[in-house]
Amino acid sequence: MPQLVKGGKWVFGWVVVGPHREIKIPPEAYTEYGFQAGEQVHLLPGSRRSGGFSVGRHEALAQAKIPFERRVLGQGVIGEDRQIELPPEVDVKPGDRLLAARGSGVALGFVQHGPIYEEALKHPEIEVFKSLCD
Repeated sequence: MPQLVKGGKWVFGWVVVGPHREIKIPPEAYTEYGFQAGEQVHLLPGSRRSGGFSVGRHEALAQAKIPFERRVLGQGVIGEDRQIELPPEVDVKPGDRLLAARGSGVALGFVQHGPIYEEALKHPEIEVFKSLCD
């Protein structure tokens, strides 16, 4: 997992939104965040600066003692193949490229734009993850 700049964000890779609005969670992120196949997860909005969204397990969000229930964009279920079909409330289109980044430790971030995204574009070594439907 590369760190883009010294002291900056760690990233898991690029994730391409599939034709049915599904995304594949990078294996290292899947393990780090403790995701499980068949588990329902919450999707929360990203920051204004980076856009996108984050994906978190209910238990992790509840333990963080943040009032996440009012912020939830939608929910999804993680498939056996580490994929999640995104609900309509998540503003992405098939073919969009998101940067999977280590978030707060509570939820995995998917960045759509901003300085972190722009820096990542300069790093061709970052792995790309596509859905199985591509």
